[in-house]
Amino acid sequence: MNVRQRRGVILLLLSVLCAAGAFAGVLSVIDDVESKVGPETTAYELRTDVPAYRTLDAGQFRKVSMPERWLPKTAVTDLADVRGKIAVTPLRAGSLLQSDMIVDRPAIAPGQQEIAIMIDASTGVAGKITPGARVNIYATFEGRAEGEKSVSKLIVADAKVIDVGKLTALEPDEDDRRRVGEAVPITFALDTRDAQRVAYAESFAAHVRLALVAPGGGTAVAPKDRTYTLDGDK
Repeated sequence: MNVRQRRGVILLLLSVLCAAGAFAGVLSVIDDVESKVGPETTAYELRTDVPAYRTLDAGQFRKVSMPERWLPKTAVTDLADVRGKIAVTPLRAGSLLQSDMIVDRPAIAPGQQEIAIMIDASTGVAGKITPGARVNIYATFEGRAEGEKSVSKLIVADAKVIDVGKLTALEPDEDDRRRVGEAVPITFALDTRDAQRVAYAESFAAHVRLALVAPGGGTAVAPKDRTYTLDGDK
């Protein structure tokens, strides 16, 4: 082996040693980063905005991976945790889902049943009546015969709201008693008699309105105060 060949071999060996050193350096950096970041885990973020008090479902979220050590302790890592839950505040798209953002949907008591009716948003209920609230349900019936007075009735007092749905387009019914606008499906927990009253009012009343009852303010309503006509103020 001449001098030129020996020089080539030496340069080749140096190149191999340099490459090995660089590779070891990269591995060292990767190991250092992994030791600082740690293993990754699954979390969920919102695909779209979710209004407050809206019932949650799995389709509103997407799975993301992030380092476990950076994940907040309140982060939701299992979508089973959102079953039967509602948003306690407005949730924004891209936000990481956390347990303090959601609460249990109000439950019904034994002997009660769920019944939902559409309430015209123009009455002012949109955004003001939430799951868990207590309301009085009023219905206004128009006089059917000539000379018969219209009457407003308190059909259910202190009804419990368990769900508030999305704003929905409201079309006129066959008698054109309702104007085109927006309505909100409100679900109540009621006993059988009150559920029948609400169903009847939704079918035959000209208007059904809700009045929010202050917390702890649900008191009995005297029979004479459950029905109102304009003549009664004279």
